[in-house]
Amino acid sequence: MSEFFSSCSYFGFFLSLGTFQLAKTINRKAGKEICNPLLFATVCCCVLLLATGTGYEVYYENGGRVLDFLLTPATICLAIPLYRQFTLIKKNTAAVLAGCLAGVVAHMLGCALMLAVFQLDAAEFATLLPKSITTAIGKSLSEELGGYPAITMACIMLTGLFGAVAAPSLLRIFRVKEPLAQGLAIGTASHAAGTSRAVEMGDVQGAASSLAIVVAGLLTVVFAPLFAGLAG
Repeated sequence: MSEFFSSCSYFGFFLSLGTFQLAKTINRKAGKEICNPLLFATVCCCVLLLATGTGYEVYYENGGRVLDFLLTPATICLAIPLYRQFTLIKKNTAAVLAGCLAGVVAHMLGCALMLAVFQLDAAEFATLLPKSITTAIGKSLSEELGGYPAITMACIMLTGLFGAVAAPSLLRIFRVKEPLAQGLAIGTASHAAGTSRAVEMGDVQGAASSLAIVVAGLLTVVFAPLFAGLAG
């Protein structure tokens, strides 16, 4: 079976696209979201690759590379809802900065708590510090701080998936009803993956989350080196 997939030029692309669309179809037929498309597609792809003994390299070279290429333009497209809600964002500049700052500091303090509880070494601590920001920044920052970029990438992916799946429920639990606050919380905590869910929630949430990706990323670049010194 692995040899068969190796001979299919775009099997990785169509596998990912097909499982994602299947989850959306299930949700539409059920009348509610019973399985998150991003999580569903990820799990299905992993299960199939493991069951058939197909390596990630085969998946990447036979279609996965296309999705990787499209990641950057897809992220750039998140600027569209931001442009549409620019007036609202401009009126609430102070709230945006305060929300992103609070989110980044809370994340850093959480990592510091893990450092103390689990006795992490400097490299492990540096690996976790960029886990809530976009891959483009997080991977480079982890490497610069002396962390393990590959593990940081995995942490970023898991953080994004968790945000995309759990964000609506967590917002309800904590009674966060203001659309701007919802978007800022999602974008600050779970970068582009979470933002894809914020866009589905509404235009304001999508715009705020898109902006939070950038602001939180820049703030993390500033604060991460300072916190990294705690493990020294």
